[in-house]
Amino acid sequence: MQNKNVLKRLLAASAAAAMFVPFATQAQNSQANTASQSVSQTGTSSLGKQNMSGKTATDGTVDNTNSSGMENRAQAGSSGMSMGASGAAGTSASSGDKLSSGDQKALKDMAQADINEVAAGKIAVSKAQSSEVKAYAQQMIDDHGQALTKVQAVAQQKGVTLPTEPDATHKAMAAKLEKLSGDAFDKAYMQNGGVKDHSMVHKKLMADAKKIKDADVKAVADQHMPVVEQHLKSADQMASSKSGMASGK
Repeated sequence: MQNKNVLKRLLAASAAAAMFVPFATQAQNSQANTASQSVSQTGTSSLGKQNMSGKTATDGTVDNTNSSGMENRAQAGSSGMSMGASGAAGTSASSGDKLSSGDQKALKDMAQADINEVAAGKIAVSKAQSSEVKAYAQQMIDDHGQALTKVQAVAQQKGVTLPTEPDATHKAMAAKLEKLSGDAFDKAYMQNGGVKDHSMVHKKLMADAKKIKDADVKAVADQHMPVVEQHLKSADQMASSKSGMASGK
């Protein structure tokens, strides 16, 4: 009887122990899972922080690099603009170098002669009686007008200021011509605007040519000379064909 009681207590203890084991195992597994999740979250959080930190650092580097690049490009652009401005200024200064006094005088003399002849020719075209004189006057306007355009182009390139109106002598001559008419006008115009003027201009161009150094000034002077010579020749022929017209030489 006593043995049976001992056996029952052992069986009861075994059963209780068997029931306790699953609960203990489940508790251990739960604790392990909790710990694992905690580690995982901690690791993920740390990794995220590292990634965020790394991204920030990387972005910062890129931003700094871009900023530096923009500054460098801006500086380079500014430097390029400065160099361009300096180059333009150098070109302007080079093209604006003053000519010798002889070259400047030659340009001014040619321009003044052209202006004088165009102005006198315009008066003659409207007042001359002879068709031959009118034709000569129109040729003065055309030829000296074209010659003046060439002189002005060279003068602008060289930075030389030219006269823009007839000189005092030709203003006085124009005033006298305006008071004449008919044959008297024709004779006065051909004597002054034809023979005398072109003889004087021819001599002046010959003297100027000896002092010209600049190639461009020389080129335009060489173009003027044959025009003036032809005008003088025509004026001489017209003067000799009409009684009372002096050659002016």
